[in-house]
Amino acid sequence: MAAIWTILFSVACLLLLRLVQLLISVRRRRSTSTIAPRSSPARTMIVMGSGGHTAEMLRIVDRLDNACYTPRQYIIASTDKTSVVKVIESEIRREPDTANQTYEIITIPRSREVHQGYFSAVATTFMALVHSVPIVLKSRPDLILTNGPGTCIPICIAAFLARLLFLNTKCRIVFIESFCRVRSLSLSGRILLFIVDMFVVQWPELAQQIATSRENVQCFGRL
Repeated sequence: MAAIWTILFSVACLLLLRLVQLLISVRRRRSTSTIAPRSSPARTMIVMGSGGHTAEMLRIVDRLDNACYTPRQYIIASTDKTSVVKVIESEIRREPDTANQTYEIITIPRSREVHQGYFSAVATTFMALVHSVPIVLKSRPDLILTNGPGTCIPICIAAFLARLLFLNTKCRIVFIESFCRVRSLSLSGRILLFIVDMFVVQWPELAQQIATSRENVQCFGRL
C-alpha cells in the first residue's frame, strides 16, 4: 500500500511540475509578438455558441483563409440546431462546390443551459468534458477559436490537459471575448483567462481593466 501511495504522489508531483512549466511557457509565448510562419494548413476547431455568439464567430470565420485554416471542425451544443444551419450556410457561401468542402460539425452536450444554476452546471460541464476529451485527442487541432459560449470550457480544458500530458503540445487556444462585454469579462473568460494562449477583447475599457492581471490581453478593435 505504501508503494502505491508513493507512486501516486510521484505522479501528482510530476503533473504539478508539468503544469507549472506549461503555464510559464504560455506566459513567455504571450510576451513575444514574433510568430513563426506555418508551412502547412492549421487544423482549426471552432467553438460555436447560440444566438449572438454564433453570429459573432461566423463573422470571424468569414475572415479566415480557407487554404490556411483547414480542415475546420465546428463544435456545437447538441441542443443548438440553429447554429448547425448557420454553419452549413456559411460554409456553402465560402465553398459553393460541396465536393471540395473541408469541414465537419461535431456536437457535444451543452455545458450550461440558459438560466441553469451554477451548482448543477458543474455536473453538466463535467459530462461535456468527458465527451470533449476523445474529440480533442482524435482531432488534434492546431488552433482552437472561441468567443466565450459555455460549450468552449470543456473543449479548452480538454485541449489544455492534452498539452499538459504531452498528447498534443502544438495546439494553441485563442479566446475572443464577446462584443457585448464592454467592462466585465464573461464567466467563460474569467475561467479560461489563465490557460489560453491569446486572450482578445474588443473594447479598450475592458482591456485596461484586466491588463493588471494578465499582460497578454490584446485589444484588436470591434468586429
